[in-house]
Amino acid sequence: MADRRNRIAIKSKKESRQFLIIVLVVLALFVISSVMTKYKPWELLMNMDNFWLFIRDDLMPPKLAEPNMIVKGIFQTVSMAIAATLFATITSMILAFLGAKATCPWKPLRKIVRLIASVQRNIPNMIWIFVLIMAFGIGSVVGMLALLIQSTGFLTRAFIETIDEIGDESLEAMQSVGANRFTTTTQAIIPECLAGVVSWILYALEINIRSSTLVGAVGGGGIGLVMMGYIKLFRYHSAMATILLVAMIVIVVDLLTNFLRKKVLV
Repeated sequence: MADRRNRIAIKSKKESRQFLIIVLVVLALFVISSVMTKYKPWELLMNMDNFWLFIRDDLMPPKLAEPNMIVKGIFQTVSMAIAATLFATITSMILAFLGAKATCPWKPLRKIVRLIASVQRNIPNMIWIFVLIMAFGIGSVVGMLALLIQSTGFLTRAFIETIDEIGDESLEAMQSVGANRFTTTTQAIIPECLAGVVSWILYALEINIRSSTLVGAVGGGGIGLVMMGYIKLFRYHSAMATILLVAMIVIVVDLLTNFLRKKVLV
């Protein structure tokens, strides 16, 4: 009996109560959302046969048609992602130096830059592509611009946070020897945040490769537009082959960026 009383509880009653409350809140939100959206999970499970029949009869086996057009679409998709990432990197670096505390002493300018970046980042690519299509029409250039706008906002905020994470010791050491702002930026700030900046660039490229397919599907050009053409023509076997190719490209880019990120961060 004494041993039982002296045992230390793994979880306190307070933590167990908090966990139970969180579970109940999540369940309540799920029920409310299901009622409001008229979502019935049991109907989905009961109709799964139709889903598997569609995959077996309409999507399988994949058939690669018009290889030249598919290769051209893949090239356009990858080119859109790379171009958007490169242009966004250059623009974001300039904006980040104007939005970081360590490099921009004027507080109103920092707030303006951060506000612009937040607007660009928080509006989805699909919204940007719809606006750009209505203004300029469909095409790979419009798809690249949609990726560029959001990537600029995302990278600007990421670069600002990376610069702000630099310790005050390095900046104070440069200032103590009489270094001006330009020297402090080139000799202290850039070298310390370079690894983080490269990591964010690789991450943005990875995101843009994925997003470029969706952007292309609604008129941004590239392999997404080819895939949607197959779907509209009910050529599901060709669409499935295109989907598998896109998945392979995303996996390869993911492995490559992870490898490069590890090399940079070592």
